[in-house]
Amino acid sequence: MTSKLDQLRDMTTVVADTGDIEAVARLKPVDCTTNPTIVLKALGTPMFADTIKEAVSWGKKQGGNSDAVAAAVADRLAISVGAALSKLVPGRVSTEVDADLSFDTEASIAKARGIIASYKERGIERDRILIKLASTWEGIRAAEVLQKEGIDCNLTLLFSKAQAVACADAKAFLISPFVGRILDWYKKSTGKDYTAEEDPGVQSVRDIYNYYKAHDIKTIVMGASFRNAGEIEALAGCDRLTISPALLDELASDQGTLVRKLSPDAKEAEPKIEIDEKTFRWMMNEDAMATEKLAEGIRAFAKDLTALRTMVQKELQLAAA
Repeated sequence: MTSKLDQLRDMTTVVADTGDIEAVARLKPVDCTTNPTIVLKALGTPMFADTIKEAVSWGKKQGGNSDAVAAAVADRLAISVGAALSKLVPGRVSTEVDADLSFDTEASIAKARGIIASYKERGIERDRILIKLASTWEGIRAAEVLQKEGIDCNLTLLFSKAQAVACADAKAFLISPFVGRILDWYKKSTGKDYTAEEDPGVQSVRDIYNYYKAHDIKTIVMGASFRNAGEIEALAGCDRLTISPALLDELASDQGTLVRKLSPDAKEAEPKIEIDEKTFRWMMNEDAMATEKLAEGIRAFAKDLTALRTMVQKELQLAAA
């Protein structure tokens, strides 16, 4: 028998949700996705000690106030983690636009262009990178502009069909609906436990996937944020799934049979949803879970971005002493 991970690879593109270089080399995913939390964790490993020294040395030569320099060095470190990962995967590496720009379309566009330029300086072309943007109205509008420029985007922190439809209208390359965080909200709200089939996060992704396939929408659906292997198995067949090393290892050690749950051929007729800004904001307002988890996710990523910049400032101060 082949492992469930190998069976999953036959029906779904497997992405590693980590900045752990050793795990990526061992598990051989097609793509990698990062965020401020993952970057911060990666930089805490001995493997990136020299990378931090290089970035700090570069930062000492830059002009501007200390906050601006720290932010620039933090950006350089995020690109360094992404560049290291790009050497290990044949596909794409997702790199996130700063969470504190989630409600600023123009600043998000400028940041994304800067990320692409930074990768190009290291010989990594845009077709190897996905720009991650929060699925706010402003983030989706930024993605719409970037996609027209040939910069592919990964719309993250996605918790609702309203977000998914708006992303499809913007012709986003990929969306990352968050399964586990939806489950977290419902467990806290209802006090119930859920099987994989009952899981509200699983049901949300299935609904979005089926809507996309029914309307021949090309945007890729990549389920993310898993709490257990059961959620992953319940989405077998989804376009892509981004999975932590611990759950990848669990699937690799399981020799059971994996049943395909999603298929692009299983199309159910469903009316197309028309979304403008007013409709989007109203639908989000009516969805307490999506509104709360989106805001919470942006705050969490912003907190880790601040932590990364604070770490950089300390390193710069030590280097200047």
